[in-house]
Amino acid sequence: MSNPIVLSLGELLWDMLPGGKRAGGAPVNFAYHAMKNGAEGWSVSAVGEDELGDELVAKAEEAGINTIIQRNAWPTSTVEVALKNGIPEYTIVKGVAWDHIAYTRQLIDVVSKADAVCFGTLALRSPESHATITELLKQTKPGAMKFFDINLRGDHYSKELIEELLGYSTVFKINDEELLLLRDMFDIRGTSGEDACRWFLDEFNLDYVILTAGSAYSTIISRKGESSTVDTPHVEVVDTVGAGDSFSGTFTARTLLGDSLSEAHRKAVNTAAFVCTQAGAWPDYPEQMPDYLAEAGK
Repeated sequence: MSNPIVLSLGELLWDMLPGGKRAGGAPVNFAYHAMKNGAEGWSVSAVGEDELGDELVAKAEEAGINTIIQRNAWPTSTVEVALKNGIPEYTIVKGVAWDHIAYTRQLIDVVSKADAVCFGTLALRSPESHATITELLKQTKPGAMKFFDINLRGDHYSKELIEELLGYSTVFKINDEELLLLRDMFDIRGTSGEDACRWFLDEFNLDYVILTAGSAYSTIISRKGESSTVDTPHVEVVDTVGAGDSFSGTFTARTLLGDSLSEAHRKAVNTAAFVCTQAGAWPDYPEQMPDYLAEAGK
């Protein structure tokens, strides 16, 4: 069996952390962790024709991520990251290279071969990348997983954009804070978190909805009526940058490789816990991933 092809569309950037800069961006983080969990990970993005862009391309290659990275006249993206108790707060600059991803035959070709495509709201804040990414989502092959990790940042989203992307999706991932916002936005108050997730599952005909609640728990529900809830294991947190993306990439790769819902969920939780113990979003994996859930008797 060949490795499934997992592709991410969107931002590639430098996270400017207190301890220095680290390569990141939610979609490419997703591709990295999908690759580490048995998929062929690809990242589609754009960087500037500058030194920071050269370094990013080299970093992605060094990490083992396959890339289609366009170069354009806009600056390579940098994001100021302030850590408060290990939790990142982001200051995101507009008018950067990934706001201008061009629609090309090369991108159509790679998207049409992908077994899963991941995307979020942030890279669609600009008209050019919005048009490119939505057109590419129309080019996916039948049965491809379309993983919408909402990833709300600042004011770079709208109800209309979220509804549009849900219309392309088969998997929808949100965290507990985002769900609070969406409850008001879609007027689904007065229900449990799982009931609110089921509303999205039914309303948008999704295969899975994933709800993560940080250090508390995560829940995955499926169209087939299955569900899995796992308490988050407690670990010594260095930072949580990329933890959610590692969960998404692991779940996607393991599901495509045939794991059951509960198996894929447990692996996703263990990967995210491991990433929290490391600095940055692309840590080297140990030979054997720790089973934090087993250690906690879960």
